[in-house]
Amino acid sequence: MSEQPSGLLNGLSNRLSLRRWARAARHARSMDLASLREQRSWARRFRHHLDQFIHIADDRLHIPLEGSSAMQAPHNADWTWRPELWRGRLDRPGRAAVPSKTMLGSEITLFHDCEISELTLRQMRNTREADLAPYGLRMDVFRFDGSYLSLVVDLPASAVQGLQKRHLVRVATVVETEKPLEIFARLNVKNGPNTEQIVRELPVTSGEVAVEFDLAYTKLNEKRVEKLWLDLIFEGPEMNQVHLRDLTMSRRPRADL
Repeated sequence: MSEQPSGLLNGLSNRLSLRRWARAARHARSMDLASLREQRSWARRFRHHLDQFIHIADDRLHIPLEGSSAMQAPHNADWTWRPELWRGRLDRPGRAAVPSKTMLGSEITLFHDCEISELTLRQMRNTREADLAPYGLRMDVFRFDGSYLSLVVDLPASAVQGLQKRHLVRVATVVETEKPLEIFARLNVKNGPNTEQIVRELPVTSGEVAVEFDLAYTKLNEKRVEKLWLDLIFEGPEMNQVHLRDLTMSRRPRADL
C-alpha cells in the first residue's frame, strides 16, 4: 500500500500546518524566549525539507522535462544522441578554477594549458520555451594565459556500430557568447592505429547551428573503427562567457548517386 496520504487528508494536513506556522509567526515577537528557541529549531528543520522539496519539484516540473530526448535531426538519421550533461542533472554541477583534464559528468572533459586557471564550468537549467534540452553548460573565462581551450565529448559505443564512409555525422548546438568568439568542432574517428580528423567552424549565431562531417573524404577503415570523440575548440576565449544551451549529434547515410 502506498505511504502517500490521500489528496483530502494531505490537503487538510497542509492547511493545519500552514495555520500553525502563520500563528507562530504572528506571535514570535511576544513569545517567551524558551518557546521561541524551540519553535525556531523546528522551523529550521521544516525549512530544510521544504527547500529540498521545492528544489526537486522545480527541477522536475520545468519545461523541457528532465531526461528529454527531443531534438531536431535529419529525417533519415540512423543514430541520434544528446550527452548526459544536457539531459539530466549531474551530481556535481559546477567547478571553479578548473584544472586541465577535469571531467563534468562522465562524457565531457575540459582541456587547456593555462598556468593559472581562471575558468569556471557550471551546468544550468534551461527554462526558455525554445529550449529542447533540459540543461545547458555555461563556461566563464576570465584571464587566460594558455594557448588552447577545448571541451572533449566522448561519444557512446552506439555511435561506432554500423559506421561507414557513406555516413554524414552532424553536430548541432545552441551557443550564446558575451562577445564574438571562434569555435571549431573536430570529429575524431579512431580506426586501428590511425585517427581520422575532420574540422569544421561553428557559425555562432542566434538559434541552433549545425555542421556536418562527411566521412567519404577520410581514409576510414570501416572494419577497424574503435571510438569517436568530438573536440569543441575555443579560440581567444579570454574575458568571455559561453553558454552551450544544447548539444546533439546524429548521423545519416549519404544518398546514393
